[in-house]
Amino acid sequence: MSRVHIPPSLACYADGQQTLELSGTTVRAVMVSLRENYPELGGHLLREDGALRSYVNVYLNDEDIRGLRQLDTPLGEADVLTLVPSIAGG
Repeated sequence: MSRVHIPPSLACYADGQQTLELSGTTVRAVMVSLRENYPELGGHLLREDGALRSYVNVYLNDEDIRGLRQLDTPLGEADVLTLVPSIAGG
């Protein structure tokens, strides 16, 4: 199981939880599990084709997955994913 931290603003789509325990050996597999278990949350984070929405940043143990293997980044048991949607405005 991987621990996934989500921002408070999206916790309402995950039964009020800010930390989820989801199974998967890659970031992609965890995101699929997230979408299956929390479809509304998944809809905010993922496009219909399974790709991350452009405004969603994912960090694996504080490292941006864009600098790794993106959704194909492998995960270990102790790894932590943090989901951070970009905020725009001014």
